[in-house]
Amino acid sequence: MMIRKPLDLPPAEARAFVDATNDYFAEDHPTERDAIAAHQLSVLGQYENPREKALRLSDIKAMFRQMREKH
Repeated sequence: MMIRKPLDLPPAEARAFVDATNDYFAEDHPTERDAIAAHQLSVLGQYENPREKALRLSDIKAMFRQMREKH
């Protein structure tokens, strides 16, 4: 995975990402997990630098795994 400059998220969006991470791992159904990740991809896409390579669903899932490992 390419190293990126951190996104500058408003506190409410950052908290929502943490909540989505918890929801993602609490969900047993793979389709619902994908829906949670896809929603976060859409939200984070609004804060991306247009010059950078666009985030992908696999990037969001990797972020979720990294967040889980940190806690």
